[in-house]
Amino acid sequence: MKTDKVVLGILGGIAAGAMLGILFAPEKGTKTRRKIMDKGNDYADDLKDKFDTVLGTITKKYEKIWQQGENLIAEEKEKFDTAKNEIKNANR
Repeated sequence: MKTDKVVLGILGGIAAGAMLGILFAPEKGTKTRRKIMDKGNDYADDLKDKFDTVLGTITKKYEKIWQQGENLIAEEKEKFDTAKNEIKNANR
């Protein structure tokens, strides 16, 4: 069995145990449902934060690559124009 499957199984077991613990806790149903809802919202917020972080990182990398591409095009255009002018001047 691969390590990642074992870790995934353990995490799944922990999550299932936590949910069962909440469901069978000796509290009113409304409190239990509220706890489940709060935990779900916490997990959703954490996931959104992580997604925003990853998206921000990807956007920064994309912008950096785009700028490098524009700089490279400008440099090569300048070289081309210089070579073209040299050829024109040589033919005169």
